[in-house]
Amino acid sequence: MIRNRAFRWLLLAAGLVAILALTSMNILSLYDLRDKMVEDEGDRQTDLLEDITRLVREEMYSPFRGLYKLELEPIEKSIAETGHFPDRVREVMEEASQNPMFDGIYYTPEGTDPCDEGIQIYQYSKELHSLTLVNNYPNTLCDGVGLIRTKARIQVHDFDYRWNLIVEFDTHRSMNLGLINLNESKVIGYLTFKLNQDYIINEMIGARIQDFFPPSEESGVVVWLHDWVKDEVLATNDPTIEYNRELVDYRQRFSGYFSNWNIKIAFLSSPAFTMYNASLTKNLIVLGVAGVFLFGALLFMFYTAQRERALSQRQANFLANVTHELKTPLAVMQAAGENISDGRVTEPNRLKSYGAHIYSESVRLREMIEKLLDVAKTDAGQSLIESAPHYLNDIVGRFIDQNTSYFESKGFEVAYTNSAKDSLIMVDQNSVETVLNNLATNAVKYSDKEKFVGFTIGERRDFVYVSVTDKGIGIPKKDLKNIFKKFYRVGDPLSNHIKGHGLGLSIVRSLVKLNGGSIKVRSEEGMGSTFTIFFPKLISKKHAQPAHDEAVISHTTLTQQTEHV
Repeated sequence: MIRNRAFRWLLLAAGLVAILALTSMNILSLYDLRDKMVEDEGDRQTDLLEDITRLVREEMYSPFRGLYKLELEPIEKSIAETGHFPDRVREVMEEASQNPMFDGIYYTPEGTDPCDEGIQIYQYSKELHSLTLVNNYPNTLCDGVGLIRTKARIQVHDFDYRWNLIVEFDTHRSMNLGLINLNESKVIGYLTFKLNQDYIINEMIGARIQDFFPPSEESGVVVWLHDWVKDEVLATNDPTIEYNRELVDYRQRFSGYFSNWNIKIAFLSSPAFTMYNASLTKNLIVLGVAGVFLFGALLFMFYTAQRERALSQRQANFLANVTHELKTPLAVMQAAGENISDGRVTEPNRLKSYGAHIYSESVRLREMIEKLLDVAKTDAGQSLIESAPHYLNDIVGRFIDQNTSYFESKGFEVAYTNSAKDSLIMVDQNSVETVLNNLATNAVKYSDKEKFVGFTIGERRDFVYVSVTDKGIGIPKKDLKNIFKKFYRVGDPLSNHIKGHGLGLSIVRSLVKLNGGSIKVRSEEGMGSTFTIFFPKLISKKHAQPAHDEAVISHTTLTQQTEHV
């Protein structure tokens, strides 16, 4: 039998080698040709996106190219004496005022803050061709001047700045120019150009997208001008295709301006792709007719053998570990059911007590089975982790809000401390919530006299962490190294009276590792425990303050907890 089995494997291998030898060169050449065509086409399309952003940038800056060549020092004197810009500067302003991309031009002298109430600033009038003082101006002026003032002061005072202009965009709302007196190294004032968003979207960017990229049926691509802050499509070459971030293959940013916008492209199927795929399919059919059965048989035999072996090992491990854990609730339910069925229990109160006992043990049994299945999936690599960018404080805050009533019903004091900046982490939200739920449940179960559970968010270098702290019975030092093992329970007199099956912390560690994090525990017997979970930062919010910096949200009693990990 062994010789026959070896002979069959030899024939199968020989057939596969023969088929592969006859068709491999043809298939490889087709794949190489298609891949080269796809790569060249993709590069060409992405180059077009770069061309669009380059042309938009040139058009944005073109009205001010003349200012770079002018000496701006006379501006202060001219405005002080005549209330107007010097003639050469006025020519540039006149040209800019006629440009439809701007809704208004304003000048703020250095030392004037448009954010203060009642302040007058200068507005350039297209009709009068000069500056006029106004106290009614857009709110965006306050933000734009604030941005350019900060940048200008840093550049002029801290660096050897050699240009007479500094440019800063307030996203797509305004373009702000800082005018520099190079002779005295000081800021003269600030020009703010209120941007015409509709014109920029429809005429400057949207029109170019449609010129460069025909509808997807012809070009095989769909292009979106996307506001990622509002998650809104502003312009596209094919309105019939709805935006989907999962379709996006490449994104082109507007470097230095329009920071909330980017151009995204999704490569669909073009006529050229279809032609090459059809040719490839015809050649693959020749190999498929003979090869599909051979490959299928080989894969099926290998998969079946591996699956049976893995299944056998899992069954043996499962039966060995779970038998003892299942006996207790089954024995309790069996005894209670036997007493009821034999008619030995007839009093309503006792019947209710037996029924409640059976129900509670069945719930315990169900939870035990669910956790066992979770562990089995994790061991088999079947855990479904859908990682996405999340803010840790959002996940923790949502968990506390959803579970406050439960903690309060158990008489627990809940504290929440956030001493970290908002930082993105790449995790599966459901996994993190499961981890928090297991740790918080353990805190409730293993707290005797002092009922407290605290959540602390902080950061350390490139990591952001969350700590779950209780003031319960604690964990003996000798048991700390084993608490994350499956089925392990601390041999404490109190914990021995608490129902459980030693799987919660094992699941916690597995989920934390699957999400790229790490977990540490610090505990002292009789003093409580602190579990700390670290996740690597993905990216931090720029120019943003933490939403709840050093803030403490407390339920039942307001408490601040500071935990050094």
